Amino acid sequence: MRKAKIERKTLETGVELELVIDGSGEHDISTGIPFFDHMLTHIAKHGFFDLKVAATGDTEVDFHHSVEDIGICLGQAFKTALDGCKGIARYGSALVPMDEALVSVAIDIGGRPSLVFNADIKREKVGDFDTELVEEFLKAFSNHLGCNLHVNALYGSNAHHIIEAIFKSLAKALDAATTIDKRVKGVLSTKGKL
Repeated sequence: MRKAKIERKTLETGVELELVIDGSGEHDISTGIPFFDHMLTHIAKHGFFDLKVAATGDTEVDFHHSVEDIGICLGQAFKTALDGCKGIARYGSALVPMDEALVSVAIDIGGRPSLVFNADIKREKVGDFDTELVEEFLKAFSNHLGCNLHVNALYGSNAHHIIEAIFKSLAKALDAATTIDKRVKGVLSTKGKL
């Protein structure tokens, strides 16, 4: 079973995260940030990943440290669970609508971190969640998984809908990229390694 458990303790945060790639979408998520819990739930549910996250942090300062550290841990969990990326499809993409919003996410789990984030989110907050933290989460995730991640919000006016479509698209793209393809011998690379 492709799974990982990651713990990260700093002076600012404490994160315990468990991931099962070949899951059913079961989730138990508590970060102290309700909107972010809701978004992480979409990753589990729409990617069919089992995900447990228990996090504490200096949320009285702001949510940045917690959101970034959870991104770090989730990236590390996928990297660990994929165990060198042997046999995976490697590439995945998804186009997801959410009411008036439409978002595209494409991913290459090829060992090279890079984030392209094109999302014009006009509101600074959804509830008490800073919308700029979506990009910070994705940057931490990409860096620690080692993936190219391209996020394009094609259009949309409602900040909640745009962000939700981003997380659902990420889930679907990750599901596709982490799927075992029986045609792949070793890793899918002309170099023979990632």
